[in-house]
Amino acid sequence: MTGKAPRTFYLYDLKVEIVAVKEGLEEICNHHLGDYFEVSGENIRIPDGKTFSLYALAAVLPLLPAKQRVTDEADWMATDDLVMCPDPNCEAMMKITRTGIREFRTEEVTANR
Repeated sequence: MTGKAPRTFYLYDLKVEIVAVKEGLEEICNHHLGDYFEVSGENIRIPDGKTFSLYALAAVLPLLPAKQRVTDEADWMATDDLVMCPDPNCEAMMKITRTGIREFRTEEVTANR
């Protein structure tokens, strides 16, 4: 360490869960009510023995870094939490929930110190 005070920032932990699936398409689209993954910092965790559709993940992935940030309570990123699967015939819906907040030290998460 160079003697500088540590720089810190906060990110929300997230849970992304399948909350709706068009009847009869659970197996075809590989969406099952209650399936989820969690995000903490830069890490995604899918529960052991579970899967999550690559295409559904691709639809929600660009929103996750913004959803992790602290935002104004009126910002749509703080209030809107539903994302549709990109397959228009599937109609699966995912919900992004902020589950907690944690502090990170810049020196511990980037080589650019």
